[in-house]
Amino acid sequence: MTTTAAPATTPVVGFDQVTKTYGSVRAVDGLSLRLYPGETVALLGPNGAGKSTTLDLLLGLKHADSGTVSLFGTGPREAIVAGRVGAMLQSGGLMDEVTVAELVKLACSLHPRPYRPADVIARAGIAQIADRKVNKLSGGQAQRVRFALATAGDSDLIILDEPTTGMDVSARQAFWATMREQADQGRTVLFATHYLEEADAIADRVLVLHRGRLLADGTAAEIKAKAGARRISFDLEGGIEEGPLRGLPFLTSLDVSGQTVRIQSSDADATVHALYGLGVYPRNLEVAGLGLEQAFVAITEAEEAKQS
Repeated sequence: MTTTAAPATTPVVGFDQVTKTYGSVRAVDGLSLRLYPGETVALLGPNGAGKSTTLDLLLGLKHADSGTVSLFGTGPREAIVAGRVGAMLQSGGLMDEVTVAELVKLACSLHPRPYRPADVIARAGIAQIADRKVNKLSGGQAQRVRFALATAGDSDLIILDEPTTGMDVSARQAFWATMREQADQGRTVLFATHYLEEADAIADRVLVLHRGRLLADGTAAEIKAKAGARRISFDLEGGIEEGPLRGLPFLTSLDVSGQTVRIQSSDADATVHALYGLGVYPRNLEVAGLGLEQAFVAITEAEEAKQS
């Protein structure tokens, strides 16, 4: 099945100095970014970072106070009317008193470039619940139906807001396998998530928002490197006094659980050298880079510290 992805020189998504405020709260603050065909992009940020507002602006559900939002070189409304965008949002309910199959058939009939309803149902893994009333679905089943509606036609951009909330492990794995197929076919997939392990495993690009501003933009590996810290873990037999450990140089965090010590350090070599200088003998010593979740926390906490 062919797609009509935009040329590589034309951004799928464009934000140019976009600002959106609600009273005294600046939800989006001078945001500028570009997304391109075939990218799978994770949008990360703590609560209140501006993720939902960013997606609402992208879909034309809200309008920027200043700056420009574009899709495929046009306004959001034009791109959406043309069927180039599929969206799966947390907000908004599903129609009650209709079956899943009836709802999917309706979504397909409304799309300018529809797929066959049976194919949409199969791709979303909801064939077993196709005859069930929508208001009788579990949370995870409802999420898969929302995914079916978002992919009812041949869209070039798929926007997903917390897509796997309520799904079990097997459903999440199947969902992301389908999303990889979509990206491999040239579509752009943009998803906001609190499951940072999903962003680490799935996204080839990660955006970190904080108070409406873009703090980081790169691969997961680049985001981890940007945090500038490493993890150190080891075991200490006998009693552990936290006082001397807290005096280790370049320490950014310390956690002691039983005999196990976990440290984050901005200079792991210096921290480990000083550790031996305390006269202790760490066992099972491990030094590793931060995971995406730890890097995300480190980046956002550093930004909070600068603004306090």
